[in-house]
Amino acid sequence: MAAVTYEFIKACKQTGARLGRVHTPHGSFDTPAFMPVGTQASVKGMSPEELKEIGAGIILSNTYHLYLRPGHELVKEAGGLHKFMNWDRPVLTDSGGFQVFSLGDLRKITEDGVTFRSHIDGSKHFLSPEKVIEIENALGADIIMSFDECIPYPADREYTKKSLERTTRWAKRCKDAHKDTERQSLFGIVQGGMYEDLRRQSVSELLELDFPGYAIGGLSVGEPAEEMYSMLDVTVPLLPYDKPRYLMGVGSPDYLIEGAIRGIDMSDCVLPTRIGRNGTCLTSRGKLIVRDAKYAKDFSPIDSECDCYACRNYSRAYIRHLIKVKEILGVRLTTWHNLRFLQNLMKDVRQAIMDDRLMDFRNEFYEKFGYKV
Repeated sequence: MAAVTYEFIKACKQTGARLGRVHTPHGSFDTPAFMPVGTQASVKGMSPEELKEIGAGIILSNTYHLYLRPGHELVKEAGGLHKFMNWDRPVLTDSGGFQVFSLGDLRKITEDGVTFRSHIDGSKHFLSPEKVIEIENALGADIIMSFDECIPYPADREYTKKSLERTTRWAKRCKDAHKDTERQSLFGIVQGGMYEDLRRQSVSELLELDFPGYAIGGLSVGEPAEEMYSMLDVTVPLLPYDKPRYLMGVGSPDYLIEGAIRGIDMSDCVLPTRIGRNGTCLTSRGKLIVRDAKYAKDFSPIDSECDCYACRNYSRAYIRHLIKVKEILGVRLTTWHNLRFLQNLMKDVRQAIMDDRLMDFRNEFYEKFGYKV
């Protein structure tokens, strides 16, 4: 039996979006879900206890970064990621493909794998599908990802086709190398760029490998939103209804809602933590740059409709002060707020699916947030 399984609960009559639950060896979480990113075994600025308080059911860590520091052998010696970082809920590790391929001139791709130089010290490394699985097995996450190539946008058709076919071959090698299927579930990653027929080809080839879950990669990489939605409209209906569907690298409120409408179960992104560290907050009325001078004497919370720790206890003026004087607490509070905002958003999305009104919710949220309806 697969380590990770999907339980379907309900479909929204208005949109077809689905409410579900993913079960893992470290517990279950409701879907659609947003996963905070803990790149180096830590969600920046947040403790595991605080992540639980904001409602995070699963977090993501990065294979590439943990391979370089502190090393997967050390994490394994510590008892795996869960014990190493004191997190007893589900964990997903990506394959490191996005990070490796974003190195540009510092890496070289062959059929065997990728040779690259560390962004830290320039040291030379080689990652093959088999090596990636070795690393992910050692890290011990509940959900692990196949090694794939995330191509840049735009990319020509010929290269995109060659890349997705190599990604399929690598996916098979990953599956052959992964043995501990009762402890960890390996997901395949659909590629194909912005070409509808190549997306269909990728899905068809991966379905033959019968993974317990499927991710959609290569989107939200610079293309217009309409192109991403078009690729989702083509891809998602082809994926198995009884398995989790994961849209990689997506974290803005509109992308999360549109993904859910199209049947996505899981998404992740560094966006809420990254913009939080820059003093930008997501609120029910749109983005708020709390470090701006106009908030110097604003003693209201970041968002009067938010129930997070920051909004319950501190004012915009105080948080702005902390950020201006470079006190760590300032960016901790903006990060805390942004992560809670997205957890609340997904909770509202799930309730809207249950109430058969997700499109109405979308339109109401868009109008209030400032998106074009």
